[in-house]
Amino acid sequence: MAKQKPQVIVTRRLPDVIETRMMELFDCRLNVDDVPMTHGQLVEAAQQASILVPAVTDRIDAAILSQAGPQLKLIASFGTGVDHIDLKSARQRGITVTNTPGVLTEDTADMTMAMMLALPRRLSEGERLVRSGNWTGWGPTLMLGHRIWGKRLGIIGMGRIGQAVARRAKGFGLAVHYHNRRRVHPDIEAELEATYWESLDQMLSRMDIISIHCPHTPATYHLLSARRLQLLHEHAYIVNTSRGEVIDENALARMLTAGDIAGAALDVFEHEPAINPKLLKLDNVVLLPHMGSATIEGRIAMGEKVIINIKTFTDGHTPPDRVIETMF
Repeated sequence: MAKQKPQVIVTRRLPDVIETRMMELFDCRLNVDDVPMTHGQLVEAAQQASILVPAVTDRIDAAILSQAGPQLKLIASFGTGVDHIDLKSARQRGITVTNTPGVLTEDTADMTMAMMLALPRRLSEGERLVRSGNWTGWGPTLMLGHRIWGKRLGIIGMGRIGQAVARRAKGFGLAVHYHNRRRVHPDIEAELEATYWESLDQMLSRMDIISIHCPHTPATYHLLSARRLQLLHEHAYIVNTSRGEVIDENALARMLTAGDIAGAALDVFEHEPAINPKLLKLDNVVLLPHMGSATIEGRIAMGEKVIINIKTFTDGHTPPDRVIETMF
């Protein structure tokens, strides 16, 4: 007798090749229209599925998990971050949570470097000038920006992505500094020629560019508070491809408007998809729609990790990307 396929519910549209493979392997229900599920629909999915595959924009909170059916044993999240899942509630209900780490590292690091170049060189402003029809030709003082060669880069969070950014930054002549919860291995520091700062405040006050690569947790919420933002020099730039909640966005907007910070490049926002109206009015800000990891190759690799996690779990083994208890 053939083994019964697990009931898998996917909350958002995934790459075709991934959805096809999931249909082959599992009793799978897809989100054909790719419209985000409402809270009620997520509750219904949790009540019906034995395995739920949410995206990072689906908030799987205690209210949803408290109504989950007893058959829900795995949340195989499509994404690296897990701040959208109430991990404590999941653990209490005996639900395993997995994510898709590692496969987005190079894509996100590429985007970070692109934003790091675009901001001081005013690429977005120049592109808008050309499209407006107001460009009258080259001039010696037209669209002057700043070089990044020789500047100091302060990385907040020296995990996989932070290290990948540091490797790229070296090639652009940036001096790499970092703050991390724990100091990285001396061999990594030597390879990256990176300077460690135990004090985030001290690092912030000395950097030309700040790049954020830490997850959103209760400890990192508004890590860059109004007080810490005021430590930055007025010529400093901020690049954020991690989570919007790490920055006090209202304080950032006020300081950018006042010229207390030179500029910011943001791929994530505190209340996305809503964007602070003040940011939309500023020329010294690069705004992107959370596309740091948006490559075809990356999305397929994420889907393959989800499939491996589900298959391993249903075969009775510990999935390779189980979110360990220390993250709760």
